[in-house]
Amino acid sequence: MFRPHSHDAADSVDSALEASAEGVRAVKISLVALGATALAQAGVVVVTGSVALLADAIHNFSDALTAVPLWIAFVLGRRPASRRYTYGYGRAEDLAGVFIVGMIALSAVVAGYESILRLVSPRPIDNIGVLVAAGLVGFVGNELVAVYRIRVGRRIGSAALVADGLHARTDGFTSLAVVLGALGVLAGFPLADPIVGLLITIAILFVLRGAARDIYHRLMDAIDPALVDTAEASLRAVPGVLDVTSLRLRWVGHRVRAETSIAVDPGLGIVAAHDIATEATHRLLHDVPKLVAASVHVGPSAEDWRDHHAAIAHHPQALEPGAIR
Repeated sequence: MFRPHSHDAADSVDSALEASAEGVRAVKISLVALGATALAQAGVVVVTGSVALLADAIHNFSDALTAVPLWIAFVLGRRPASRRYTYGYGRAEDLAGVFIVGMIALSAVVAGYESILRLVSPRPIDNIGVLVAAGLVGFVGNELVAVYRIRVGRRIGSAALVADGLHARTDGFTSLAVVLGALGVLAGFPLADPIVGLLITIAILFVLRGAARDIYHRLMDAIDPALVDTAEASLRAVPGVLDVTSLRLRWVGHRVRAETSIAVDPGLGIVAAHDIATEATHRLLHDVPKLVAASVHVGPSAEDWRDHHAAIAHHPQALEPGAIR
C-alpha cells in the first residue's frame, strides 16, 4: 500500500534469489523426509525379506538423492550472470533434471532385477504385519513430500521441483502396492511379493517416461502455447502497437524470458517509440507468469518491415519471423 511496485532489474534479481532460496529449503526438507522413510523401509526389508519393499525402498532412496542435484542447481542459479554465462546459471536446473531421469532409470533396473531374481528363486517372507506398516509409512512419507514439493515448485515456477514432487507421489502409491503384495502373501500366494515388485518397476518406467519428456521439453526450449497467447494478447493491447512481428519465450531455470519485435507507426520519434517499448515490457511483466525479463525490438509497420531490414536480407535466419507469424 505504501510502496509502489517496481520492475527494476534489482527487484527481478531479488525475486529470483528468493525463489531459489525457497527451492533450496524445499529440497533440504524433502531430502531428510524421504531419506528417513527409505531407511525405515530398509530396516524392515532386513527383518521381512520382502523384495517388493526392497524395490520400494530403493526407489525412495533414489528419490531422496534427486534432492541433491536440485539443491546444487538452485544454489548455482543464485549466481549472477557473467561475460561467459550471459543468461546466468538457471540451466543448471535442467542438468539436474537429466540426473533425476538417470536415477529413476537406475531404480527401475535394480527393482526389476531383484523382482525377477525372487521369481526364479523365491524366499519366504516373515513379519507380514511389520511389512504392511512399512508400506503405509512409505506412502505417508512420500505423499507429504509430494504435496510440499509441488506447492513450492508451482509457487516459484520450477518445473524440475514440480516433476520431482509428482515422482514422489507416484512412489507413495507404489508403497501401497507393497501393502497389497504383503496381503497377497498373507492370503497364501507367496509369489504376490515379487509380482508386485515387477508392477512397481512398471510404475517407475511410467514415471521415467513423463520425467524424460518434461526435461526434453526444457532442454529444447519448449513452452506452453497458452503463455505465448497470453504474451501476444498483452502486447497487442499496448497503445501504439500496430502488430507483433515476432515473439519467443523460453524458460531459463524457473524463470521465463521473452524476446519480441513489435511494429509501430514509422513516423514516431525515438522517444515515443521507446515509451511504447517500455510499456510493452511493463505489460508483459505483469501478464506473463514467472517472466523476469523481456527484450522488445521496435520496428516500422508490417508493410514496411522488410524494406527497413534490407541490410540483413542476405541473412535468412536473422529475418526469421518467430513463433507467431
